[in-house]
Amino acid sequence: MGRKPRFVSHVGMRIDEAAQGQARCSLELQDFHLNTSGVVHGGVLFTLADTAMGAALFSTLEPDELCATIEIKIGYFKPVIEGALVCTAELVNKGKSIASLEASVFQGEVLVSKSSGTFTIYRRKTDAGLAGPPVTG
Repeated sequence: MGRKPRFVSHVGMRIDEAAQGQARCSLELQDFHLNTSGVVHGGVLFTLADTAMGAALFSTLEPDELCATIEIKIGYFKPVIEGALVCTAELVNKGKSIASLEASVFQGEVLVSKSSGTFTIYRRKTDAGLAGPPVTG
């Protein structure tokens, strides 16, 4: 994937591997990952799943292709309070412009969340026709 995305760094997540339509991400939980009830915020699990699925798909793209999330469905099975999380993702189907992926988040051997996602595949615009100026900082 080249350089590590800033948001991934901000959250404290690591993309451990991404190749041939599969990816593995991990996260050591910290206090700021918890919601007001003292349980890991659902958005943390969602971020792991989204990032892992994106990394899995990105590993299959051509150099001039990018991908973006269209939608994700996520199921939360067990509450998480502390420790480490690992998310594995795999490409289920890839067409010319749409891909389907699945991700599972584990704490140790326990499945805590399962997701399925749909992503778009598109070519990088060469005329800087992207919305807004680039983010800096």
